[in-house]
Amino acid sequence: KGNYVDIRIGIVNTGRELTFESSDSAESVRATVTAALESGTAHVTFIDAKGASYVVPTAGIAYVELGSEESRRIGFA
Repeated sequence: KGNYVDIRIGIVNTGRELTFESSDSAESVRATVTAALESGTAHVTFIDAKGASYVVPTAGIAYVELGSEESRRIGFA
C-alpha cells in the first residue's frame, strides 16, 4: 500500500486548484517544484497515486500545498 502525500496546486487567475495524492515523498515533490521554478523551466509534471500525469505550466502556479505523508487507510470510519 505505501505512503501517500496530498498535493494541492493553486492556479493563477482561477479559483480552482488541482488536488491529488502522490506516492512520491513530500520532499521529492518540493524539490521538483523548487528546481523547476529556480531554473525557469516552462512546466512541471506530477504523477498521482493512480498513475495519471499532470503537466502544469510553472507560470500558472500560485502555490503548492503538500500535506503530511501517511499510509492510505482502507475501510470505513
